[in-house]
Amino acid sequence: MTPEKARDLLANAELIYPESVIQTAVAQLAERLTECLADKNPLVLCVMTGGVIFCGHLLPKLAFPLDFDYLHATRYGPETQGGKISWRMAPWTSVKGRSVLVVDDILDEGMTLTAVKESLLRLGAAEVLLAVFVDKQNGKNKPIAADFVGLNVPDRFVFGFGMDVDGAWRNLPAIYAMKEAG
Repeated sequence: MTPEKARDLLANAELIYPESVIQTAVAQLAERLTECLADKNPLVLCVMTGGVIFCGHLLPKLAFPLDFDYLHATRYGPETQGGKISWRMAPWTSVKGRSVLVVDDILDEGMTLTAVKESLLRLGAAEVLLAVFVDKQNGKNKPIAADFVGLNVPDRFVFGFGMDVDGAWRNLPAIYAMKEAG
């Protein structure tokens, strides 16, 4: 996407959540995660690439010891519609016998996070908890639910705070929705 096209897209997008709401939601999630995981020395796994912004804001607010690693599984690539799951990188740290917290940007249809959780359990994780920053309210019967959710978003294509649109705007501190065709 050209810089001009990206700027035009943002100029025509609808603000869903401003930065202040996002920061409050991250702080509230950190409190809930601390209550749940403070005594477990969990392995926190960031789902690349979308989860990196949320994870970067969340980790400094977690007031307990943890191990950190990442994985990369996606259904999107350059597309705006999900397809086949692509595993690009498994975590280097062993999950065997561990409490694992998977941190991702969005729970959309749930296919990627379902595959991630099943894989981690097959690898011997004692438990796998899912924290997503946003849960898309798409009315679909998702195969999985997140244990921790920051905010809900409407059934629209959203971007910002880790979520991209054609590779652009992951870096926004707010969340926007693309203009609906009409």
